[in-house]
Amino acid sequence: MLILENMNLVLEEERKRIQILDNIDLQFEWGKMYALTGPNGSGKSSVARVIMGIMKPTKGRVILDGEDITSLGITERAEKGIGYAFQHPARFKGLRVVDLLEIAMKLSEKAECQCLRQIGLCPDQYLERELDNSLSGGEIKRIEIATLLAQDPKVRLFDEPEAGIDLWSFEQLVDILGSSHTSDSITIIISHQEKILEMVDEIIVMEGGKITMKGSREDIWPQIQESARCICRQTCSKEGEIYADCPR
Repeated sequence: MLILENMNLVLEEERKRIQILDNIDLQFEWGKMYALTGPNGSGKSSVARVIMGIMKPTKGRVILDGEDITSLGITERAEKGIGYAFQHPARFKGLRVVDLLEIAMKLSEKAECQCLRQIGLCPDQYLERELDNSLSGGEIKRIEIATLLAQDPKVRLFDEPEAGIDLWSFEQLVDILGSSHTSDSITIIISHQEKILEMVDEIIVMEGGKITMKGSREDIWPQIQESARCICRQTCSKEGEIYADCPR
């Protein structure tokens, strides 16, 4: 089990203290998929970054299978089986796709070609390409996901995996997220997307750095649908993004 215990995160900006996370208590069980959702700026990505060790909490503990890992860095947590796919993946000029996958695979036994094919990219076309601006946003996003799958972590953190992905790729992505999840892993997906929220076991809703709702998909999903009804009742480009700001 992965536990966040009394998690607080306070940042200082222009001599002001800003509460990013406010007494977060969460338990993630092996074999379950979770969705973290809520308005922009609610603290979802901060929760994931605290789990990965990218951000250090001001107060609280991160516990993995009974071990307090709060003081461990990113590399140590990766070695313990925690993996993170960023919302906006970095580009590395001079580094090839195959190089990135080989680094990830030091922690697993998967093959580069297998990981690329799994996310719909042809290995012959992508393995030798550099991770630079020649790749589109959708391509770099899929390569990021392939890297996480290559690592084959026990705890999988996906930060808005649909960002920059076209509709066809999104449908494939949903299938990948579902099929790659195993009974001995924990999958946590930050998303506003309806199809992703419908596929998970439990939904956690955040607002203002706090947990406002959490529970099974069957209990929470109807509440989200009811609270997110669009006032104008018109179809628009934001349809399906539960907490997206309405342009009207």
